[in-house]
Amino acid sequence: MLQHALVVAAALAAAVFAAIGIVVRQRATMDVPRDQGVSTVMWSTLLRRRLWWAGTAAAVTGYAFQAVALAYGSLLLVAPLMVSALLFALPLSARLAHRRVSRTEWVWAMVLTIALAVFVSLARTKPGDYEGSELPAIIVAGISLLFVAGCLLVSLRLSNWRRALLLAVGVGVLFGVVAVLTKLVMHIVREGSMMRLMTTPVLYVVIAVGVIATLLQQSAFHSGALRASVPAMLVLEPVVAVFLGEVVLGEHLAVSKPAAAILAIAVVTMAAATIALGRDEGAWEEELEAKAKTRVPGGD
Repeated sequence: MLQHALVVAAALAAAVFAAIGIVVRQRATMDVPRDQGVSTVMWSTLLRRRLWWAGTAAAVTGYAFQAVALAYGSLLLVAPLMVSALLFALPLSARLAHRRVSRTEWVWAMVLTIALAVFVSLARTKPGDYEGSELPAIIVAGISLLFVAGCLLVSLRLSNWRRALLLAVGVGVLFGVVAVLTKLVMHIVREGSMMRLMTTPVLYVVIAVGVIATLLQQSAFHSGALRASVPAMLVLEPVVAVFLGEVVLGEHLAVSKPAAAILAIAVVTMAAATIALGRDEGAWEEELEAKAKTRVPGGD
């Protein structure tokens, strides 16, 4: 029970820092023209801004907490908890934008909180076959990169919300794969074999996929409507992670049929609340971007 509580705490800490990273990086790039969402112009601008680096540091810290959670907990438990990042991003974003959180947003936030509480209290998982999952996970990572490359090529022919949505789909898929690969890396770390850790290709694949996913995420934020990109990536990441956790890693829930039914309802509710909150947050971000275009771009 104590280990379960520590895993949940680490996952929630990961969500907090992930939320800070998302909000701060959005603020740092609001004056970047939307049509430069997939370009070197955006990145040359970002790399000169301390605010963006601060947001990136927060995101990396969040990933470190997620890795700790995955070291001791199941992917099937940790991945869905990451959607709680939106709960922390909501008040932070509102404060930075000098606005109040609306009554509708608070209602959806309470729905998401209750669904998460139900999920955490009922979810009990069985570990998978991590020793035999490294090669299948690497193959899945390769397939996902090909899929995302196709999304990127198609998105270049699109504009506005269509491009943002397609890029967000790629981001959700890649971060789901990152979670699976991280679980395998942390399994090796817990075994205490540094030589195996440095020689396993999983370590280098997760770094590569993580960097690509981060670059694509920033592009998705600025290619079109955030109301299209934010819900898609936040919902897809845990869906992909949980699916691969069962299929590739062999993890599974160890609960009764009634509990499984309640968990299914909780997961659907979490997805609905995340989409609703993501769309509301995206609307405000678009407003701020429109205002930012009327100001002189800053250098920091």
